[in-house]
Amino acid sequence: MPRVIKEGCICCGNCADVCPVNCISEGDGTYVINGAECIDCGACEDGCPVNVIVEE
Repeated sequence: MPRVIKEGCICCGNCADVCPVNCISEGDGTYVINGAECIDCGACEDGCPVNVIVEE
């Protein structure tokens, strides 16, 4: 199940830096995970300093 980035993202980019498939991009004031490309590895969740990435 792909992950999503909830409200509270501080736009630090850590999640995008650790994503092995580059499915995370900067959106309008937050980062966004492309669910079609996400392999559900959890690397982004571990890299998020504010814990706003969760399973969809």
